[in-house]
Amino acid sequence: MFVLQKMATSPSSLCSFSLFLSKPSSFPLLKPPLLSLHFPLKRFIISTASELQHDTQARRRTLLGSPYTKTSPQISLSTAVAATESATVSHNDTVENEETEKLVLPTNDSSEKLLRIRHTCAHVMAMAVQKLYPEAKVTIGPWIENGFYYDFDMDPLTDKDLKRIKKEMDRIIGRNLPLVREDVSRDEAQSRIMAVNEPYKMEILESIKEDPITIYHIGDEWWDLCAGPHVESTGNINRKAVELESVAGAYWRGDEKKPMLQRIYGTAWENEDQLKAYVHFKEEAKRRDHRRLGQDLDLFSIQDEAGGGLVFWHPKGAIIRHIIEDSWKKTHIEHGYDLLYTPHVAKADLWKISGHLDFYRENMFDQMKIEDEQYQLRPMNCPYHILLYKRKLNSYRDFPIRVAELGTVYRYELSGSLHGLFRVRGFTQDDAHIFCLEDQIKDEIRGVLDLTEEILLQFGFSRYEVNLSTRPEKSVGDDDIWEKATSALRNALDDKGWSFQIDEGGGAFYGPKIDLKIEDALGRKWQCSTIQVDFNLPQRFDVTYVDSNTEKKRPIMIHRAVLGSLERFFGVLIEHYAGDFPLWLSPVQVRVLPVTDTQLEYCKEVIRKLKGSGIRAEVCQGERLPKLIRNAEKQKIPLMAVVGPKEAETQTVTIRSRFSGEIGTIEIDDFISRIKSAIERRTSL
Repeated sequence: MFVLQKMATSPSSLCSFSLFLSKPSSFPLLKPPLLSLHFPLKRFIISTASELQHDTQARRRTLLGSPYTKTSPQISLSTAVAATESATVSHNDTVENEETEKLVLPTNDSSEKLLRIRHTCAHVMAMAVQKLYPEAKVTIGPWIENGFYYDFDMDPLTDKDLKRIKKEMDRIIGRNLPLVREDVSRDEAQSRIMAVNEPYKMEILESIKEDPITIYHIGDEWWDLCAGPHVESTGNINRKAVELESVAGAYWRGDEKKPMLQRIYGTAWENEDQLKAYVHFKEEAKRRDHRRLGQDLDLFSIQDEAGGGLVFWHPKGAIIRHIIEDSWKKTHIEHGYDLLYTPHVAKADLWKISGHLDFYRENMFDQMKIEDEQYQLRPMNCPYHILLYKRKLNSYRDFPIRVAELGTVYRYELSGSLHGLFRVRGFTQDDAHIFCLEDQIKDEIRGVLDLTEEILLQFGFSRYEVNLSTRPEKSVGDDDIWEKATSALRNALDDKGWSFQIDEGGGAFYGPKIDLKIEDALGRKWQCSTIQVDFNLPQRFDVTYVDSNTEKKRPIMIHRAVLGSLERFFGVLIEHYAGDFPLWLSPVQVRVLPVTDTQLEYCKEVIRKLKGSGIRAEVCQGERLPKLIRNAEKQKIPLMAVVGPKEAETQTVTIRSRFSGEIGTIEIDDFISRIKSAIERRTSL
């Protein structure tokens, strides 16, 4: 369970997914660790964590044919902290000296009561919709991490419609109608569905393979194919803890060739305090939305004329990317990696050898014909690195061989699935591959863990969730190598001292893997880093080395990424800092503000000295000083250097910091020295 803390001082179900099942589903209730969540009082700062929806449920919904649409990873309520005005808050969003009163905020996994409430809310909403819009056809409606949704085949809905639906839901809840389960034969279910003319239910019924068929009734007025579970009656739902959030389009069964449905999202909690905390969290998440901040701060854009999912890095965003790349390259070189640059296209035959054309074709762009040969935009970097490995005969003495590349790849995504920087069609992976011997796996994995931690800490990420995924039912490679590789990964994690969870059978078909999710300032978890042992590609490409007996052997290949992709990581970074980047990372570190145009020449001299010392600075003029300061604040500039007649005469500047307030009037050289020191220490001024 999450823990909701009230600050005293300082600062899915198979719901009508159920429609897919003929018997009640039973899920083990997982017990995630207690996590801090502070009750919102005045203004948000951040702490702890949340979890993405359980992968097992997601896989089950996919297997059952859920008509979900591809979106960015669903992020839920985790921990949003609101501090009183007297809170002591650092730029790392920590609260000092706080006394708290704990209140439990449950999840679907930790509270079956909450899961039942959300499941029943989906049914109540569907009943309300069909009462208000009799022509609406129902499809499915699962519980999800923060609430529930239901898909309807009907005319487009508006926010005004949502208010009507919520009022009708409240009436249904207030009537305290019982939820009654009934088992019927397949013929009886078919007869009832035909009687109410629900074609989607008929399609769902056809996908159910077991008998009897389970139906849940709300009173004697509405029913749905469903396996449960539900609350005993609608009166068990707190109507003040339920809210309808939004409407979105979703293709039936996720197929763009099938009808577009109206998906209504709602959230439901056990009480009003939980809903209030969730609403505050959503508001804070909205304030941090990287798409809005990217536009407001002029960092990046997606240009319609160029096409969806293709990112344009603006000068300010490009500066941050340059800093990320430089830091990444420097760290990799220090850790013994050789840097590579490889082409963006290759002959289609290369992707036949790798297996991508057989198993990944739907995620690849169409091929292009060049001089009677087929070429393909690359969806991965791995085959290129293998070709470079094979350019010469390698000896066991050469191992380990580590190569790394910031390689841009291209993957086909439906337009409806694109989402800011989180789901794009062209992105740059921080890709690396290690070729090593079996007895080197553990040390190499440990080295990757150290490198990963070093890089992530540079950008302010110190909390992680680590998962070790083991051999799935279908896999390549013999038992011995799987056992050695899995043990090496486990031992490396133990040696590192990181706690981790085992995802039995969750590995790739070609080898075991470690996945690492970073926790942002709101406690949301983002999949970024991955380490994967591969027994497949070395075999497909006949990768070999010469051992001590001059015999050819096959090396171990390790795939690994730390940031995942620059685009996605940048999006996470924007939301983590709410666009308020620390001094060392800010695209503009100092903005010089003249009181009048008379001081402009001196301001330009200040800019020259700052830039000459490697400090990113600009001058802004043409408005009255108060407005110049407000504009700088809106643009989240860390430092403002105000220049009036006195400063120009004494060759000084008056400094205002976003993080520390007024610093005072100081000489230029002293100002530069302080900035450089703060940048080196990764602190604010």
